[in-house]
Amino acid sequence: MANASAAPSYKQLKEDFVSNLSGGSVVEIAQVCAVAPIVCLLWSVLQARQSFFRPTSALALVVDFLLNVGALLLSVTLYSAAPLLLNVLLLATAAFVYTLPPSQGRRKKPRRPPTAAPKAAPLGVLSTKPFLTSYRGNMMVVTCICILAVDFRLFPRRYAKVETWGTSLMDMGVGSFVFSAGLVGARPLLKERAEGRYTSLALRLRQSLRHSMPLFVLGLVRLVSVKGLDYAEHVSEYGVHWNFFFTLGFLPPFVALFQSALRFVPSYAGLAVLLAVAYQVVLESTTLKAFILAGPRVDLLSKNREGVFSFFGYLAIFLAGQDTGMSVLPRSLGSRGSGRVTAFLLHTTLWALAWTALYYACTDYTYGAGLTVSRRLANLPYVLWVAAFNTALVSAFCLVDTLLFPGFYGAQDARAEKEAHDTATSRVLRAYNRNGLAVFLLANLLTGLVNMTVPTLDVSRVATMGIMVAYMAFVTAVAVGLDMYDISVKM
Repeated sequence: MANASAAPSYKQLKEDFVSNLSGGSVVEIAQVCAVAPIVCLLWSVLQARQSFFRPTSALALVVDFLLNVGALLLSVTLYSAAPLLLNVLLLATAAFVYTLPPSQGRRKKPRRPPTAAPKAAPLGVLSTKPFLTSYRGNMMVVTCICILAVDFRLFPRRYAKVETWGTSLMDMGVGSFVFSAGLVGARPLLKERAEGRYTSLALRLRQSLRHSMPLFVLGLVRLVSVKGLDYAEHVSEYGVHWNFFFTLGFLPPFVALFQSALRFVPSYAGLAVLLAVAYQVVLESTTLKAFILAGPRVDLLSKNREGVFSFFGYLAIFLAGQDTGMSVLPRSLGSRGSGRVTAFLLHTTLWALAWTALYYACTDYTYGAGLTVSRRLANLPYVLWVAAFNTALVSAFCLVDTLLFPGFYGAQDARAEKEAHDTATSRVLRAYNRNGLAVFLLANLLTGLVNMTVPTLDVSRVATMGIMVAYMAFVTAVAVGLDMYDISVKM
């Protein structure tokens, strides 16, 4: 009887399942994440050579889902022990499809020209480039997969978030979410510059708080539901009360404050590095690191110390993403036509190399500073790893555009550009990108529902895959449905 009463509860077992993990290697994480641009290459070959996804049909949507969702799901489950093999299989399939004779397309009946042709809308200062849609859409798909898959035994523990030191797929996912938000966060700033407007700090803060309020509400709802439903939680991840929605909510007002610093620091990348270095210096030269990792939880600050202090690292990641956005969101980098995509590819590749060099200078034990990545601290190595990884991914997706869809960059008006964009991008990924935060919220709600109704630790491999496929199919159907009805959920 004594042994029975001492048995840990199921909640404790679930908390232990995601605690005290040490992660995996950077190389393996790169192999898993490489599945996304390789799948994009396969999809693009099917589209560019066979026009398989235009016009949209039920079969095209199913294949789109199997490629852009199914392959990523396989990479973190059944193929988790051999991600390189999955990449080779996908590349071989893409090569085979490319060797097939190109489709001539369906002949359309000629239409009578309209009596008065509508005036073509001029091109704007910014453009929604196919490679950015693919990058952000894939990032959302992987995020939605991992937040539920991590609760099943089929998902490798080395992919789950590490306790303190090390790298893992989900650690990269959190940082990538913030980097991606920073990338699109450059859009209003670029519009402001193009229109020659200047927004005062007071107005900028008011606007940022308006964007933050829904995130704070979501954070409070998650806090109340987790505590009220006695949901399993990992306290050392963000703290007792803090969660990722609070981190996202505090980003806009702090970024607004940092706008003033650009008068002294000429780039967001420089500002990101300065902030991350300053934070690292404080960690190393004071007792802050010891306080975050081992301090007692006696008051509101100490109970939420991980979330509060890691915010500085996430802010640096956001600024690094914003710097990338300032470069790739404008229509051109000085080139014209198909030369534009080559210029974007060169630019993102050089930045990926620069961030990678900084990362190795920071982490190498022989020639560098010998620091270790910590997502819990969001320290300097973590910031540089996330920035290097994401700019490399952006470059990989840009390479696909360069090879297969350079025509997008020669569009003469807004309508032609939109048609070229839709031709060059997956319907599934466009849908995830369009309503990313709403889809992320839906995935969080479904994750909670599954965990409250299914003993995930006891589920077999076959049942796990069945649940994951059904879950991702539902999330994808909602995302695509919103896109089909032209609904954008603003949050």
